Amino acid sequence: QVQFVESGGGLVQPGESLRLSCVVSGISGSVFRNIIMGWYRQAPGKQRELVAVINNGALTHYADSVKGRFSLSRDNAKRTVYLQMNSLTSEDTAVYYCNKNAAFSTSIMTPEYSWGQGTQVTVSS
Repeated sequence: QVQFVESGGGLVQPGESLRLSCVVSGISGSVFRNIIMGWYRQAPGKQRELVAVINNGALTHYADSVKGRFSLSRDNAKRTVYLQMNSLTSEDTAVYYCNKNAAFSTSIMTPEYSWGQGTQVTVSS
């Protein structure tokens, strides 16, 4: 089955950066390179939201809340997607997850597989 292992979270101060990684298993490289991948997050007491997606052509789309600060990339050979997060604020505090998304839009949250354990990002002074 398809599994996601997220890593790279931590405790940082406002204005700092983090780079998250998501390794995908249970899927061939030829399939992985053609799927849309997304990064999602869930803050305490809030619903999970989709913040960034990347398609098979490495085009990206971001939610307004992270546009200009977050950057999503992928390494198809490693079946890995990355989320570079800059200028972090307390509003970015959440557990971050990755998953295959059916649509190339952060307005259409359609994860297709079971969730991984996520990685905690805490932004606090």
